[in-house]
Amino acid sequence: MAPSPPQALHLTGKQKAAILMLAVGRDKAAKLLKLLHEDEIRDISIAMASLGIVKAEAVESVCREFTKNFESPDGLVGTYETTEEFLRRALPSDQVEKIMDEIRGPAGRTMWDKLGNVQETVLANYLRSEYPQTAAVILTRLQPAHAARVLSLLPEDYATDVMMRILHMETVQRDVLDSVEATLRSEFISTLGRSTRRDSFELLAEVFNNFDRKTEARLMESMDKRNHDDMEKVKALMFTFEDIKRLPRESLMRIVNEIDREKLPLALKGASDTIRKLFLQCMSKRAGSMLLEEVASLGPVRVKDVETAQTEIVLTIKNLANAGEIDLTESAGNDEIIP
Repeated sequence: MAPSPPQALHLTGKQKAAILMLAVGRDKAAKLLKLLHEDEIRDISIAMASLGIVKAEAVESVCREFTKNFESPDGLVGTYETTEEFLRRALPSDQVEKIMDEIRGPAGRTMWDKLGNVQETVLANYLRSEYPQTAAVILTRLQPAHAARVLSLLPEDYATDVMMRILHMETVQRDVLDSVEATLRSEFISTLGRSTRRDSFELLAEVFNNFDRKTEARLMESMDKRNHDDMEKVKALMFTFEDIKRLPRESLMRIVNEIDREKLPLALKGASDTIRKLFLQCMSKRAGSMLLEEVASLGPVRVKDVETAQTEIVLTIKNLANAGEIDLTESAGNDEIIP
């Protein structure tokens, strides 16, 4: 293979991408650009605009390099491990660790994308120790709904201070924003990437929560035979529709306000009398009577449909728990009703 011409040896990755775009033609390049993120399109566009005249030899060299990288019949496989190995060949260890921590952190191309995928309770706990002005800058970069959930978890005085600073905030200078991003990347996102590896028992418990009852019973029995202690740990972390009876009245009131009321009659059709009574206690007498009439009017229903409705309600409950609005570890204690 002929050596690369001098011009091609000094091209950056962005410049090579720009040359490829020009080489494939406008129609194909347009299709490729639609698949890229806005930041990537901007970077390639800037590189393309500053290319000037590119010699034919350099274009051929870039195309050859691209073809060589993809000539393997098995294609390419990108994983955390292969990425880390690739980086360690080119960068110092501390820099590799920093990059990998960020990759393993919340999903998102930019810092603000990543922050938008951080759980509200985690972000609120972080902001508590920040200056109100810094918190205001961060919250203005989030989606309003996400910012609202974070603010609701902060102390009232602090949240009010942050909101007042948002109201009277002037245009944030680019260097200030860069500084905030750098701090978030080094002190928050990278730490989050190292510390939020999900517990495997919790993960499997959620998987079991989403099985239909027959599959759940079958696989639970199989798991129990294989390792009884492991299965007991998973069981302890599972939350089913019948586990609602363990929750205090305050939590159940919050749940009733959030769930899809159209799904409730179907979910209660296959529920125990205990669960039905708990829901009725959280409603007015008139609303409760109407609910019972809806349950009775359903007639025969498929078990699968009942399980699906109950699973959707359990999912809503877990979302409330993840947002810190209810605690699934609480017990209803003496408030539990014995039918």
